[in-house]
Amino acid sequence: MDRHVLSAATWIKSSYSDSNGGNCIEIAPGFPATVPVRDSKTPDGPVLLVSHRAWSAFVAAAGRSA
Repeated sequence: MDRHVLSAATWIKSSYSDSNGGNCIEIAPGFPATVPVRDSKTPDGPVLLVSHRAWSAFVAAAGRSA
């Protein structure tokens, strides 16, 4: 995916994140084939692109372990 497209994306952070800049990830919703994921502490760093199916499985597993 083009870096320019990702830099213009609207990134959102989990509502569970605190304001102290802890270990958080952000996602950029609205992409039809993928879910872009990045480290909130390094917004200009690498972006992991995962399928919607893999993201859904991750969120479900994280919810079960919470």
